[in-house]
Amino acid sequence: MNAPVNGSSVRAGLPLNVDRLRQDFPLLSQTVHGKPLVYLDNAATTQKPRSVIECEARYYAEMNANVHRGVHTLSQRATDAFEAARDTVQRFVNAARREEIVFVRGTTEAINLVAASYGQRFRPGDEILITEMEHHSNIVPWQLLCERSGAVLRVAPIDDTGALRVDAFERLLGPATRLVAVTQLSNALGTINSLPELIALAHAAGAVVLVDGAQAVAHLPVDVQALDCDFYAFSGHKLYGPTGIGVLYGKAALLDAMPPYQGGGDMIREVTFAKTSYNDLPYKFEAGTPHIAGAIALAAAIDYVAGVGLPAIAAHEQALLAYATEQAAGVAGLRLIGTARDKASILSFTVDGVHPHDVGTILDSEGVAVRTGHHCAMPVMARFGVPATVRASFALYNTVDEVDALLRAVHRAQEVFG
Repeated sequence: MNAPVNGSSVRAGLPLNVDRLRQDFPLLSQTVHGKPLVYLDNAATTQKPRSVIECEARYYAEMNANVHRGVHTLSQRATDAFEAARDTVQRFVNAARREEIVFVRGTTEAINLVAASYGQRFRPGDEILITEMEHHSNIVPWQLLCERSGAVLRVAPIDDTGALRVDAFERLLGPATRLVAVTQLSNALGTINSLPELIALAHAAGAVVLVDGAQAVAHLPVDVQALDCDFYAFSGHKLYGPTGIGVLYGKAALLDAMPPYQGGGDMIREVTFAKTSYNDLPYKFEAGTPHIAGAIALAAAIDYVAGVGLPAIAAHEQALLAYATEQAAGVAGLRLIGTARDKASILSFTVDGVHPHDVGTILDSEGVAVRTGHHCAMPVMARFGVPATVRASFALYNTVDEVDALLRAVHRAQEVFG
């Protein structure tokens, strides 16, 4: 039998100097309702280090100009910084070519881009395979594609721990499977999928694979070449970067064969009323003025994470999750939702007799910020027979003391509604 996880031993063994790192995040020093802020809503969005905030402000203060379209100095500076950000992202995910990095608004737009563009080749009877744990952003675009094309959506089930049933996933693959879309890390459960296995199975069936990496990139090293995924999508704001910026990685051969997603400026080579020819990759998919400041600040966020080190971040968060899981398991009336063997950063739960929204309200009154609701994963809630959960999600700046504050606030909610 495993010994109980002790807060002091966890604190002593954490690989990060969190007290120092927290000084990099201005927002964390504030109080809420007179209590020190405990920010545990990182799966929704992470806080931003000062270096990212200053980077975005510096763009507007020193080089604000449109990119790719000007010969004047400011435009050239902005273009250089914007394209340098693309190079930073390429290195971060280990893409083979910088042209495989497309800047978008976020994971949602990236998935919709693939559904709208690559999806034009789908025909009645083609099949798309997803899993039961997907975020709505990796469900609804495929449903819309099925409505347009006559394709069929298949769903691989999860087990009672929230882990994917790989045997069922494999059985659902077949000659009609054209695309597999799967999350790397579930936003509602914390489950980490075994991507190398799933991608190999999908490719063996002749399917293209899109990975929703929105939750994973801040917690796990990503190497798209090693994974051999065909598309990979993520958002900057879950990676300590700005909102409104994200990335679609796609293999160059696939992107090159896909029609444009939107028409407008910068995605063209030549326009006449008779015919338009399109720009090279990645610009073919970047119509209009991009979120220039966001891309540049996303690169700053990636540099920050690289400076701390993803392996150290992952070890820190795993220690917090193990401690939180052990302590939560000892709370009478608390039910953990998502107990897969391979999981990260997320503790979802319900409390007997108390609606999750009421738990969240009491937690907020104690200064603890969590997410309550269905987390844009209503099929997951249906699978576990709950209307919603309370979700605490951890980041590099969270502490054992904050886990203790979370659980004290849960006890307070039980007292108020008990």
